[in-house]
Amino acid sequence: MLILDTPYDLEAHVGKVLGRTDWVEITQPMIDDFARISGDNNWIHVDVARAARELPGGKTIAHGLLTLSLMSGMGGEIVQVRERGRGVNYGSNKVRFTSPVQVGARIRLERSLVAFERMDGCVRLTYGNHMYREGQERPVMVAETLNLMYEKGK
Repeated sequence: MLILDTPYDLEAHVGKVLGRTDWVEITQPMIDDFARISGDNNWIHVDVARAARELPGGKTIAHGLLTLSLMSGMGGEIVQVRERGRGVNYGSNKVRFTSPVQVGARIRLERSLVAFERMDGCVRLTYGNHMYREGQERPVMVAETLNLMYEKGK
């Protein structure tokens, strides 16, 4: 984990890989919970028996948006800023789901800092995110995301 003192210390890391997370296993209960919450009950995600019959590999597939949403928590394993205020998701510039993530797969996040912009009381960070499935060289997801990180007390 990269540990820094203030949000401004991130500026020195533009263009660099910040780190990688531990592996996280995608389970059917995770997929089912996401389907229930999102309302996306497409059979490729939740019908284990049908997936066994009809899908390549015979397993259900995690929602792309589930994979994307896991970045939020996983990103906390990569960088810690000691003296900071709140952090806010500012959106995404580009997201691509490049390969399916089957139930039972283990994935991890690799994050780089693409851009750093000073703003009033905060910094805007543009991250390059690559989610990898264990045993596969090609990423399963590529996303450019933006976050605002505020100074301590803001």
